[in-house]
Amino acid sequence: MEEKCELCERTEILYFHHLIPKTLHNNKLFKKMYDHKYMSTHGLMLCRECHKNIHVFYTEKELGKNYNTKELLLSSEKIRKFLTWMKKQ
Repeated sequence: MEEKCELCERTEILYFHHLIPKTLHNNKLFKKMYDHKYMSTHGLMLCRECHKNIHVFYTEKELGKNYNTKELLLSSEKIRKFLTWMKKQ
């Protein structure tokens, strides 16, 4: 079923983006800061293009430490420029 992407707002098939990447769920720092349920369920529903480009722009650790909320992602200049471009497609 197609729904609106939480970033670009295009109607597309959506994919779950973990705001704390799965590769960090066993990391000591992240285990101290968040419980497993939170890390597993805290995320955004994104289209393939938005999801892919988030991972192109930032490493897993950068995402977990600096961009672990929708607001923080939207504060990124790279993401904002990408979204401006995406909305024109």
